[in-house]
Amino acid sequence: MAPAPEFKQFRLALIQLGSPTGITENPTETQIKEANLKHARDMIDQAANAPNREPNIIVLPECFNSPYGHVHFPVYAETIGYTPGQEYNVEKSTSQSVRMLSEAASHHRVWLIAGSIPERDIANGKIYNTCTVFSPEGKLVAIHRKVHLFDIDIPGKIKFKESETLTGGSSTTFFDTGFARIGLGICYDVRFPELAMIAARKGCHVLIYPGAFNTTTGPLHWKLLQRARAVDNQVFFSMCSPARDTKAGYQAYGHSMVVDPFGEVLGEAKEHEEIVHLTIDPQLLHAARAGIPVTTQRRFDIYPDVSSKIAS
Repeated sequence: MAPAPEFKQFRLALIQLGSPTGITENPTETQIKEANLKHARDMIDQAANAPNREPNIIVLPECFNSPYGHVHFPVYAETIGYTPGQEYNVEKSTSQSVRMLSEAASHHRVWLIAGSIPERDIANGKIYNTCTVFSPEGKLVAIHRKVHLFDIDIPGKIKFKESETLTGGSSTTFFDTGFARIGLGICYDVRFPELAMIAARKGCHVLIYPGAFNTTTGPLHWKLLQRARAVDNQVFFSMCSPARDTKAGYQAYGHSMVVDPFGEVLGEAKEHEEIVHLTIDPQLLHAARAGIPVTTQRRFDIYPDVSSKIAS
């Protein structure tokens, strides 16, 4: 594996995306998707053009082009056809979302971590919850398929089973920019600390997980889990949520945030649509690792290094 790039200061924008307005009564799925994509593009433009806060990375939330729900995923799924390590031809892509996202990234010359969309694999027909990443040139440079599927049942509060329509991904994902190595996950992946451990031990400075916790699990664990992953691995940790929509069948918690390597919350949205702008300062990571040097004190003679069997 190539060494991670030097960690440099950069600006991050989290778009806590709300529902689009002006949709006609009883819209079709096509109309809903088109409205979602247009609204996402408008908010990307707004984030990119913030005076004196122009971001280097913009992040969208989980399932931004689709209603969140296992019954919706097959209907809104798009074929991407990306193979890691191979050049991807965006112009020939059949994915409406990919084409919009690529154009937005290249237009604003920013890195774009495009939340996630339902993806149908062209080879086997399986459906994944997939995050796409675009470079400032508009190139699709990475995808992350949600590894852990959200199958839960809290009696009297919420029952949800993604596995009824989705398949879990089978790989860890990170990518390099000119200022940081960034690891990816999606929502429920945050509850499995091994994924974050592997990314950090492969040199990631920042972990970003688009997510959509609900109003039951959000108050319980949204902030706790992010602070835990940040402190465990002495990295910056961020999750980007949709805004809360009380009319939706699934109500997102909101509260998109960024946590520093000491576990301090640097910035947090509320429930409604909002853009969170923050500057990521590498000195916080260096100070955390120097002052509490767990990265050099692990005892792999007693317990295994979970990243040791992951291909570089």
